[in-house]
Amino acid sequence: MNEQAKIRVLSIDDHPLVREGVAALINDQRDMKIVGQASTGRDGIKLFREHQPDIALMDVRLPDMSGIDAMITIRSEFPEARVIIVTSSEGDVEMQRALEGGARGYMLKSMPPAELLDAIRKVHAGKKAIPPEIAAHLANHLSDEALTSREVEILQQVAEGNRNRDIAERLFISEGTVKVHIKHIMEKLGAHDRTQAITIAVRRGIIHL
Repeated sequence: MNEQAKIRVLSIDDHPLVREGVAALINDQRDMKIVGQASTGRDGIKLFREHQPDIALMDVRLPDMSGIDAMITIRSEFPEARVIIVTSSEGDVEMQRALEGGARGYMLKSMPPAELLDAIRKVHAGKKAIPPEIAAHLANHLSDEALTSREVEILQQVAEGNRNRDIAERLFISEGTVKVHIKHIMEKLGAHDRTQAITIAVRRGIIHL
């Protein structure tokens, strides 16, 4: 196949094994080639500017910034940029943020390689690639009441092992206010206690440990 006609792919992931695996998989295809690999969000943005690939594969958890933020930065400069998020996280809040930020696809690293190749071809053809199980997972939580940014901040503090008093001092609010926030957080997440609230929030990608 003519080199010019191949789908040019940029891979952004901080795990060398994943990058190498993706590169081998893509270079093995007659209709695709890897044009660059990056291990951080900043390098990914830089390489995107340099190569302007047809498709960027973006991990969410990068050492310097969130892959979703890196994607939003790329899309602010290149509105037509086609980014597929490839992650090990099934957090619905993260998925929603990625799709609202303009991701054209969302793949889990646990999916078969053929599905990733299929997603690349689909997105290159102008379609979206959201596997049915991810769409269903997202739909399950659409009616959930979202946590406010203050509630997320407090839950992150709780997850880091801070007591109500410490959180109150840190955020310049009363201990009573912290308790009210935690009560609301548990109601919204359907949690029975703090530990369960943290577990649910981490699983859904609301907070990160």
